[in-house]
Amino acid sequence: MTEHFDAIIVGAGQAGPSLAGRLTAAGQSVAIVERKLIGGTCVNNGCIPTKTLVASAYAAHLARRGSEYGVEVGPVSVDMTKVKARKDKIVLTDRAVVEDWLEGMDGCTVVRGHARFTDPHTFMVDERVLSGDRIFLNVGGRAMVPDIPGLSDVDFLTNVSILELNRLPTHLVIIGGSYIALEFAQMYRRFGAEVTVVERGPRLAPREDEDVSAAIEEILAAEGIQIVLGADGVRVAKGDKGLRLTPRDGAAPIEGSHLLLAVGRRPNTDDLGLAAAGVQTDACGYIVVDDQLKTSVEHIWAMGDCNGKGAFTHTSYNDFEIAAANLLDNDPRRVSDRIPTYALYIDPPLGRAGMSVDEVRMSGRKALVGMRPMTKIGRAVEKGETQGFMKLVVDADTEEILGAAVLGVGGDEVIHCILDIMSAKAPYTTLARTMHIHPTVSELIPTTLQELSPLD
Repeated sequence: MTEHFDAIIVGAGQAGPSLAGRLTAAGQSVAIVERKLIGGTCVNNGCIPTKTLVASAYAAHLARRGSEYGVEVGPVSVDMTKVKARKDKIVLTDRAVVEDWLEGMDGCTVVRGHARFTDPHTFMVDERVLSGDRIFLNVGGRAMVPDIPGLSDVDFLTNVSILELNRLPTHLVIIGGSYIALEFAQMYRRFGAEVTVVERGPRLAPREDEDVSAAIEEILAAEGIQIVLGADGVRVAKGDKGLRLTPRDGAAPIEGSHLLLAVGRRPNTDDLGLAAAGVQTDACGYIVVDDQLKTSVEHIWAMGDCNGKGAFTHTSYNDFEIAAANLLDNDPRRVSDRIPTYALYIDPPLGRAGMSVDEVRMSGRKALVGMRPMTKIGRAVEKGETQGFMKLVVDADTEEILGAAVLGVGGDEVIHCILDIMSAKAPYTTLARTMHIHPTVSELIPTTLQELSPLD
């Protein structure tokens, strides 16, 4: 027997439950299908658990620095069982909130199981057959496991399985030098583990400008994290301590107790039966969508990590807002209207918005750039956290801010006042002439904009 709904949402991650709420409020019947954990990556093995662990790591780090502030705390130790228990409690609480919301939502049916298309309007979910007038794919992504010689012979962790550790690795070796890798690197170093980051490329965080990458490396190295770059011939094998990783031919092997893979993610689109629905994917498996998130099939949309338009909780939620605005509000919102923005949650964090300076330079635009080190920001000095800098780049002709990077204390929050001006398409002078509160990090943004110089 086929169960029919006005809409079927596959995946209960960031975009799915919110869309279910809007659709049911509009009087539509909705089925939301989830094969694993309601809440998706963010709640279960992404933002919420990792930032909870980051907070514990920061507490340990600050405690060790107590004497710098005139506070004597004695020896500092970390109980990983308690750290994990705190993380688990927060995750379970958040998940339960979403579960209770969906289960109690009038007009919404929660279906547990793996959905596969049988035709453009129909899914088989275990023994159930569901059909829908409209279909929304919100299936997320998972860690990529690269083809590394010897990997099948050793145990390894991903961003999901490492969250289940309740004891401290003696030596955590991380393959990958981007955002997930660096957050776990600093976190576990602060918990007390020896940590080595192994990156194939010539620098960490290759998406960023070189000066940002260099500053990130300096921050991590200062905490005792070993960094190996140019590791273009990685191979692994079992070792006396757990594993032995050789970064390249002729290099000395690295002996570690645990191995974390953090080399990227891939979309969960390979077992949905997309061909049966006629839904197109690109060469990497991402579902191809237009500017309003429609797929190649008129009544099917794709939201979140599976569409290749962003790999963040905030882009997923914005996908929901775009879909809902177009379908329910007669508001033609588009993906291309949003400004790329994200953060790297090492300490101090990096907040980013818009274009990098390298991207502006490559575009050929006439531009102005301003920079201020955190050592020149009173708030950072007072807190004893002066690592990093802020940098803004402006179009010299239109006076619009093209991009910004704030690597420093509060950078993940400070970036938003810049982002808001960019979204309003206001000239940089609007922000440059705004009076901010002292003492804050944000107060130096107007000053930095008053001291712009031509970009080389």
